[in-house]
Amino acid sequence: MLEGPVSRHLNRRFSVPIARALAHTPITPNQVSVFACAMAFGALGLLAAGRTIEAGAMIQASSIVDGVDGDLARAKNMASRFGGLFDAVLDRFADAAIAGGMAWYALGHEDRPAALTLGFAATVGFLLVSYTRARLETVGGARAAAELMGLASRDVRLLLLAIGAAAGQCWWALAIVGALSYATIAWRLLRFRNAA
Repeated sequence: MLEGPVSRHLNRRFSVPIARALAHTPITPNQVSVFACAMAFGALGLLAAGRTIEAGAMIQASSIVDGVDGDLARAKNMASRFGGLFDAVLDRFADAAIAGGMAWYALGHEDRPAALTLGFAATVGFLLVSYTRARLETVGGARAAAELMGLASRDVRLLLLAIGAAAGQCWWALAIVGALSYATIAWRLLRFRNAA
């Protein structure tokens, strides 16, 4: 399992105990995945309402809950290829919802240019970070993907977006995290080309 630094050092302090508590309930890993995605859409709603501190907390909480499904799947011996795919698809919806909510907030509350264009560009960057990782796993194996994790793994992106949202600086958060995403994509491509 590939983990970013935020998941490894922060999120798992919460996700592992939550998964242990849920292991004795009828809740399934796929239900947890849906709940994590719903939390991201909740953050979108909070951002649209201008409630940035709550939105920032919700973004980071969704990141923590997103780690629960894998731990719960292992605890209940319910890990499956479908579950991994289902979680990955929901994560992309969640990323788009968060970026969209932040662009929406920036458009209405921050005096910065092209907020919607920035939100779109950042969303594309987020999706391509995930896509390049998936392709690296396909063509180079899990080890290659782990070695080329980069600066913008999903857990790092979500923490930075949560901080930016809580500070009411959604435009800057999107710009910084978007730039890190494209830098990660370029770095992966260059490193893999050289290695290949």
